[in-house]
Amino acid sequence: MTIPALSGVEIRPVAHCAQLEQLLASCDLPVADLTTSQALQLFGAFADAELVGVVGLEMYPSVALLRSLAVAPALRGKGLGDRLVRFAEQRAEAQGVASVYLLTTTAASYFEKRGYAVATRSDAPEAIRATTQFSGMCPASSILMVRHRAS
Repeated sequence: MTIPALSGVEIRPVAHCAQLEQLLASCDLPVADLTTSQALQLFGAFADAELVGVVGLEMYPSVALLRSLAVAPALRGKGLGDRLVRFAEQRAEAQGVASVYLLTTTAASYFEKRGYAVATRSDAPEAIRATTQFSGMCPASSILMVRHRAS
């Protein structure tokens, strides 16, 4: 893969496809519920026609679950993950979401640097507890994190 300049990478909604599943699977992220979660919105980062990154948001009235953040290996460490997270956060805020939650087993320090704080699983809002990610797909050892919108 030729490494494109990040300025040439476009982020836009992406439909479920084999390329999406391959990228998520290569990052050890779950794909089983991509077509069953009606609240899930997926956004892809494209360099030309190639999917090089993805982020997902499960949107609920006042909260969202950030999920499925994946970046192709050739573009890691270049800021694409940050762009995808900011894109998702801005999208959530534009839709009135007050708090964005996520579950992680490996990236807590990454998200702490971006303003997320560790939260107690028992304090998660009902909408987040009801997601397949929270209730079964992510292991119980996953760390719940939250970022509240600045007032």
